[in-house]
Amino acid sequence: MFLSYLRSSLIPLLLLLCFAGNREEILAIESQPVKPQPVKPQPGTSAGPLRFKDIRYLTRSLQDFKNQKAFVVIACNTTCPLVKRYLPRLKELEQQYRPQGVQFIALHTGPSDSIREIAEFAIVHEIPFPNVKDFHSQSVKALGLERTPEVAVLDSDFKLHYRGRIDDQYRIGGALPQPTENNLADAIKAVLKNEPVQITETNVDGCTITSHSVSRTAKSVTYHKNIQPLIKKYCLDCHRPQTEAPFALTTLEEVQNNGAMISEVVQDQRMPPWYGGSSHAEFANHRSMSRQERRMIADWYQAGMPAGEEPDLLTPVPAAQEKWLIGEPDLKISMLETHTLPADGYIPYRYTVLPYIFPEDTWISAIQIRPDNPGVLHHCNMAAVSLTKKWDESNFITGKVPGSGPTILPGELGILIPKGSALALQIHYTSTGKPERCKISVGFKYVDGKVQKRYRFLIIRNTKFTIPPGASHHEVRNSKTLDRDAHGIGLFAHMHLRGKDLSFLAHYPDGKDESLLIIPNYSFDWQIGYLWKDQRHLFPAGTRIEAIAHYDNSAFNPFNPDPSASVRNGPQTYHEMMYAFFFYTYADERLNLTIDPKTGQATH
Repeated sequence: MFLSYLRSSLIPLLLLLCFAGNREEILAIESQPVKPQPVKPQPGTSAGPLRFKDIRYLTRSLQDFKNQKAFVVIACNTTCPLVKRYLPRLKELEQQYRPQGVQFIALHTGPSDSIREIAEFAIVHEIPFPNVKDFHSQSVKALGLERTPEVAVLDSDFKLHYRGRIDDQYRIGGALPQPTENNLADAIKAVLKNEPVQITETNVDGCTITSHSVSRTAKSVTYHKNIQPLIKKYCLDCHRPQTEAPFALTTLEEVQNNGAMISEVVQDQRMPPWYGGSSHAEFANHRSMSRQERRMIADWYQAGMPAGEEPDLLTPVPAAQEKWLIGEPDLKISMLETHTLPADGYIPYRYTVLPYIFPEDTWISAIQIRPDNPGVLHHCNMAAVSLTKKWDESNFITGKVPGSGPTILPGELGILIPKGSALALQIHYTSTGKPERCKISVGFKYVDGKVQKRYRFLIIRNTKFTIPPGASHHEVRNSKTLDRDAHGIGLFAHMHLRGKDLSFLAHYPDGKDESLLIIPNYSFDWQIGYLWKDQRHLFPAGTRIEAIAHYDNSAFNPFNPDPSASVRNGPQTYHEMMYAFFFYTYADERLNLTIDPKTGQATH
């Protein structure tokens, strides 16, 4: 009886005292403002034109897709297994509804998926519609997407009509033999008919989308300790005086003046320039920053770009680029004329023949094409010509393109310039906003010692294609077969403004296939050569080297001169080209030629 009294009387009293003791704390908690939860947009509301970056690193929106009746936005990333399982279904639906004015867009949401990785994912999985990057989760929030591969269907005014699953066939951990509901297709049909969508929202199985806004603790980063070594390693080859780079990065002040831009292009992976796929990192000239290095630059910019403590021994400021990166040439040839260039507009290709004829077969180990005004030269190709051999890519010697250095061969390899040849230049200049002048010189280093192997190349080209108006993923391919065992040296691709991607494949005589290189987001402004680390990579006789290119002749291509035109092969940039170079030597070749270092000619 007494225990019952204690329970009924004392316990409420103790609870009251406990509450009184914590009253101030409880009131303090209750008085704190409640963080409002984001309102998920509902079907029937406008989602806006959305903003994202394309594979060319440009900020775009749905407004860049002209004359579309509907949009299908698919939340993607490069790792979600359900995204990969649904890609064949999505490609079927896109092929079915594209002629009816429906634009499909793969919206990549993974914070760590780079633009180049996204472009490579699209090639590997043969996705014909645009793949774009949702920076800062802006589009995901505007559409209310929570998982991959959730889809949103919008009309031409960007009003949201459906959000949810593609169909009910695939789920995490299981699948139906066939879908019983085709939710995405039903929504597309309703929007095209201007009818209400019967089911406007469905649950989605898939991978939860990670927001870009997830915070992390930034490490203490300073210029002198952390950033200057990265600038020196990755940037100073170009970003110093008398180079093609638009500004120098040789001092703290120069880096701080461009800090916001440096942070952006490094996070985008636009810089350092590298356009090879992430699965092909074995190239000697591979120069991408690691994820940790990119994060360090972002942390430094967000911290206000602190200088930090100067080291006792300052790194010397690099001098202006030497005139001749190959060293003092054994032979220098300059154009007779100086080209005058207009302030603006498109400048057609210029052609010139250098004033020198090679009196004998000449063996070259290094070549540098050097303009006296680097800022106006986009690219320059050089070929050997004669009275019987006019300009042709088959007698190509070398070239200079954005991002490339001089041609320098390893020991005992040589480029042969035949007796009686002159050298012709095909030059593409760009306007700068003011009248300019430019004169080009070419320097040569002769082989020093013996030549055992001749530097050779295959040109895999296709000149008989027609890209239809508006085609966003037009394929052109060709291949050539090696007639002898060969050691590979490197690869190079050339297309024009509609070029989207190009892949090299090796089909071996034993039936095996190998992907040699994917250039997932080809850039006309950065035509980089890809040089293997091991130049003894063996390709047996009978190996077929295939090149597969895709072209974007749609209005969504921001550099497309005319989306309404049918495009064929031609020399100007408003034409197109498909050229894939495979550089190699014969594996069993032993020329054993002794070269005169004063003339470059074989003595026996």
